[in-house]
Amino acid sequence: MTVKGLISTFTQQEDINFLLTNRIPRAAITRFMGWFSKIENPIVRDFSIACWRLFSDLDLSEAKKTEFRSLHDCFTRELKPGLRPFDPDPATVASPSDGIVGAFGRIADTELFQVKGAPYSLLDLLGDPQLVEQHRNGRFITLRLTSSMYHRFHAPHDARIERVTLIHGDTWNVNPIALKRVERLFCKNERAVIRSRLRTGEALTLVPVAAILVASIRLHFLDLTLNAQTRGPTVFPCDVEVRKGEELGWFEHGSTIIILAPGDFEFGGNVREGLRVRAGELLMRRPSRDAL
Repeated sequence: MTVKGLISTFTQQEDINFLLTNRIPRAAITRFMGWFSKIENPIVRDFSIACWRLFSDLDLSEAKKTEFRSLHDCFTRELKPGLRPFDPDPATVASPSDGIVGAFGRIADTELFQVKGAPYSLLDLLGDPQLVEQHRNGRFITLRLTSSMYHRFHAPHDARIERVTLIHGDTWNVNPIALKRVERLFCKNERAVIRSRLRTGEALTLVPVAAILVASIRLHFLDLTLNAQTRGPTVFPCDVEVRKGEELGWFEHGSTIIILAPGDFEFGGNVREGLRVRAGELLMRRPSRDAL
């Protein structure tokens, strides 16, 4: 077995994985990673990317650049043009990012799941009773981004972004092992609530959730980078029209996006837990073919 295979086998042991990624000073490690990843030194950069390859399935063949200034520059890489076309059907919600489908389904009144048998509430996630009412009995889907994936995320539908709320919190790992062991994990971690409306007036909300080693969430339309060091206001009113596929921002390292959609949307026939999707691929469709 190769060294990479031995490392993979070792870290797949649930107890070991949980200890290595959670029973450590998560906030301090995350701050350190945010600083370290931005060091623009060829030796540091090359060593870091080599280690990253050893621990993951990193593939840079789709990257627009062939050389990177730093590990951070590699994390937040752009792709070659045309590699993530977005489903053009106006009756669909596309995946905002590359990711692995986690829990999904109908929101039971105001309750949804991080994994089977592990519920959490919309109010705990969003912190806004008015927004909770707009998503009561709606649909949700969770996408997990691994460290090696393309880390930028895009508008899943034509919409108007009205507000972003930063909710400070922890940086638990968001992998399936942690989700089984830490109750209401998404509601404990640092996250941004990106509140938008479709042309019909219905709410479509994205919740990017930070995790260990994720130093920040960059939002282009606000020209802001949100993280644990963000001070001052945590609610950012805005009035921004976005088109499906438009780049909204990026994660550093990897994390999770929860999409909350209207209740009359249905999931695409291929959507299932564990499915790997790419930004732009179909997630949900309104039964009517009418444009929104």
